[in-house]
Amino acid sequence: MAKKYLFIDRDGTLVKEPEDYQVDALSKIALTEGAIPALLKLKDAGYTFVMVSNQDGLGTASFPLDTFTHAHEFILDVYASQGIHFEEVLICPHKPEDHCECRKPKLGMVMGYLKDTGWDRAASAFIGDRDTDLQMADNMGIRGFKLSETCSWEDIAKALTTPCRQAHVTRRTGETDIDIFVDLDRSGGSSFETGMGFFDHMLDQIATHGGIHMEVKVKGDLNVDEHHSIEDTGLALGQALRQALGDKRGIGRFGFCLPMDEVYAAVFADKLNQDNVTVALDISGRPHADFDLRALDSAADADGPHATLEGTFSRPYTGTMPVQMVPHFFESLAMAMGLTLHLCVTEGNCHHQVEALFKAFGRALRQAVRIESRELPSSKGTL
Repeated sequence: MAKKYLFIDRDGTLVKEPEDYQVDALSKIALTEGAIPALLKLKDAGYTFVMVSNQDGLGTASFPLDTFTHAHEFILDVYASQGIHFEEVLICPHKPEDHCECRKPKLGMVMGYLKDTGWDRAASAFIGDRDTDLQMADNMGIRGFKLSETCSWEDIAKALTTPCRQAHVTRRTGETDIDIFVDLDRSGGSSFETGMGFFDHMLDQIATHGGIHMEVKVKGDLNVDEHHSIEDTGLALGQALRQALGDKRGIGRFGFCLPMDEVYAAVFADKLNQDNVTVALDISGRPHADFDLRALDSAADADGPHATLEGTFSRPYTGTMPVQMVPHFFESLAMAMGLTLHLCVTEGNCHHQVEALFKAFGRALRQAVRIESRELPSSKGTL
């Protein structure tokens, strides 16, 4: 795995900056609030630290090297005593009027790192307390964080250790043109344009009850019928959810059930205990979709639930959406997402039956994708 670096300013970032801007005595040293616990969290997340500091006029009569060194080494010792070490300490001793190539935000001090292509620039960042530090980050092509009243060390650590669980998927065929964006850690503001009002409403149920953000645009051959648009949306959405989950580390993994008016819908992974549903779905990496009809028809014919499910709904359409596409949508989603999925719904109003399934799926998804730990929820070590 490629190294992740945090390039960190010193004065104003690791220690408070005194009024004369020179930390040249032990009495002037005060650690920045929250720096140590945040850096320990970032260390646990695999970050390597590099200190990058401008020290104007270091070595001149006004800022002797010996007074700087005594205070500087004390700062390093304090951080080291807490388990925080710096791979390298980079210092520019020049003043602005010297027009050197190493003073931040110029890149002279970090040129050795920039010539190395082996570290993870997307995961790395520069942390400081000035606009020049943000400019330094921009010049290096990495993220920048500026400590302020609205951005604490705790905020920075959280931003850098929380995975970005987003995905953008496009799917274009001769029948459909689909664009889907999902963000598993943001809710609200979702939008849906599928050309089918009821289907938009159902996708909104997944986003709302899943506690996620979704943007779905679908252009399909509705002049033929709704089949391709609904099927391909399921495939693209499943692919987007799978990508957004990343390595699945820390997720809840399992799921849910839901009553709605006279209808009861369940989404579950434990088919052996259907009367007492304890889990909803399983983000298992083993695609499977099953639509259980026992609650509706204990004498389902030999062709199985896929052949008889259409007949369990009280009418063939809800809005412009054919209800026979409901199981097909979820099957397509499950196959693309790597999801083990079982659904059942009791008899009742057709609109309520379909909506209950989508709501139940959303609630199951909310529980399953939620980050609960740092461990991978599998005894096999993979999902």
